[in-house]
Amino acid sequence: MDGCLEASLSPLSIPEYVLLASLYGTEQPLGEAILEAIAVGLIKSRDELFITSKLWCSDAHGELVLPALQRSLKNLRLEYLDLYLIHWPVSSKPGIYEFPIKQEDFLAMDFKAVWKAMEDCQRLGLTKSIGVSNFSCKKLGDILAFAKIPPAVNQVELNPLWQQKKLREFCKANGILLTAYAPLGAQGTIWGSNRILECELLKEIAKQKGKTVAQICLRWGYEQGISILVKSFNKDRMKSNLEIFNWSLSQEDVKKINDIPQSRLCSGQDYISKYGPFNTTQELWDGEI
Repeated sequence: MDGCLEASLSPLSIPEYVLLASLYGTEQPLGEAILEAIAVGLIKSRDELFITSKLWCSDAHGELVLPALQRSLKNLRLEYLDLYLIHWPVSSKPGIYEFPIKQEDFLAMDFKAVWKAMEDCQRLGLTKSIGVSNFSCKKLGDILAFAKIPPAVNQVELNPLWQQKKLREFCKANGILLTAYAPLGAQGTIWGSNRILECELLKEIAKQKGKTVAQICLRWGYEQGISILVKSFNKDRMKSNLEIFNWSLSQEDVKKINDIPQSRLCSGQDYISKYGPFNTTQELWDGEI
């Protein structure tokens, strides 16, 4: 899996947001880049950055969570993260860091033990907040039933062609910030597509407003009250992605977008196994497909 550095859109765009995960192999080079950025004066201190990392499936065991975070911090040369997320709601055999995971290596996650360990990480000051990724309403409800510290964030695929209305309402009602990955379709990834940027309705709205399709998608997400992760290495596109705060979509625009037929890009098929715990994508997403 390729390295992943993504920027989160906010009106202030400060602090800069960096997302990584132990599986992506980006922690050590990012740690070196932060030190270099401070040394040359690009940033004054690490405090100007909001850094998130994720717990991989093979470390998603109660006794392995803290060591995994400590290893990530060592790789990053940091004292703390701003946010630490459970990558997927499934565990795998300890000590094996690979993707895709072999079907026989999947294990049911002990949510209670893993979440308690995540809470311990926050109490120890090793991360300011904790959360999850790719969790359905049901699985979030399972965590909330025993959590002493509720998840701050649920990071999921979310865009105009997969709007997750039920999940948005659930997270809003429970004070969980929903964060969108693949807001533009994640073209270039193994499961991504250009179908969002090539959507004729979105093109039509963009043309009428003198905006790009990407700007329409990002503005739509911003108006839903979610945070948005956008990955780009192109300076012009980075600048364009930030130019969404001084205009808005009309009610008619929003209605048209809300009526777009819905389907997932990231099916989660790589986390399905004939050996369980999830035999079908229906089980993985608890019917939210």
